[in-house]
Amino acid sequence: MSISDTRLAQIGARFAELEARLASGTLEGAEFIAASRDYAELEPVARAAAAVGAMRGELASLSALDEPDPDMRALAEEEMARLSADLPEAEHRLAVAMLPRDTADSRPAMLEIRAGTGGDEAALFAADLFRMYEKYAAEQGWRVEVVSVNANDLGGYKEVVANVTGSGVFAKLKFESGVHRVQRVPVTESGGRIHTSAATVAVLPEPDEVDIRIEDKDLKIDVYRASGAGGQHVNTTDSAVRITHLPTGTVVTCQDGRSQHKNKDKAMQVLRARLFEAQREAAQGEEAEARKAMVGSGDRSERIRTYNFPQGRVTDHRINLTLHRLPEILEGPGLGELIDALTAEDQAKRLAAMDA
Repeated sequence: MSISDTRLAQIGARFAELEARLASGTLEGAEFIAASRDYAELEPVARAAAAVGAMRGELASLSALDEPDPDMRALAEEEMARLSADLPEAEHRLAVAMLPRDTADSRPAMLEIRAGTGGDEAALFAADLFRMYEKYAAEQGWRVEVVSVNANDLGGYKEVVANVTGSGVFAKLKFESGVHRVQRVPVTESGGRIHTSAATVAVLPEPDEVDIRIEDKDLKIDVYRASGAGGQHVNTTDSAVRITHLPTGTVVTCQDGRSQHKNKDKAMQVLRARLFEAQREAAQGEEAEARKAMVGSGDRSERIRTYNFPQGRVTDHRINLTLHRLPEILEGPGLGELIDALTAEDQAKRLAAMDA
């Protein structure tokens, strides 16, 4: 994807105009917020464009240089060679910065993990995945708040839902949606045989309240006593909440907190995220269908990634990447390498589509 000098100048002019407007002190309220958002989005593009423009300008000046001194001419040719080698990478960074952004990338996200095929072992694996994302989030400086959890007696999670807030949460976690498969000897297996289990991960961008308007008349709210492993207040108060969104049939439950009011707030948070994602999928058409197919049903044969404990490896099947660093990935730091590779592949595909 080649960007013309004219386009570079247009980007620079637009950025300078935004800088001047924000510095003028005349913008207020919604106008100031809109200009600030535009500035933040354009800044990385403008910086990358300025770097490309400077390198092209320097190359042009050196090419036009008529230097009789052989030593000076050799220095100029050396500098031209360096710039010529560095320019393609700078142009690639600019092309990536100019790719259309998913408007949800900067949003917080709702992380949902559910045990799939494999019974108790699948629930234990779901808990391992949740801890992996918690540790990765801590590295990124994000905050993870559990919204709802349904644990089993072994400390595994049949289902866990959490809200992840911070900078660029959805942009980094969105490729984690899908079926994750594990191959290992379960703690419940006395014969030492390797079992295959699975868990599903869904990452939903969290909407603002203005994105999704929910009418009270469209909700059916039931309260009941919490049940299941892991709760000291189980069967003592009617604090658990089930909310049904009647127009879509979407059902959300939350029984994690002692307070019925807090459980209702958390359930509404999850409901908004699910309705917002459904809205996004409807707007994205075929791409949404592909994404829904990728998430799958939780069956262990439908997988995006396999965690093989005997061989200490993790394979992401979408990009055919295998890393023999399973412990480091489950501890959080190694997960970044997988996420970066998936992001780079997505960028490469979108650049190729724009060039086609």
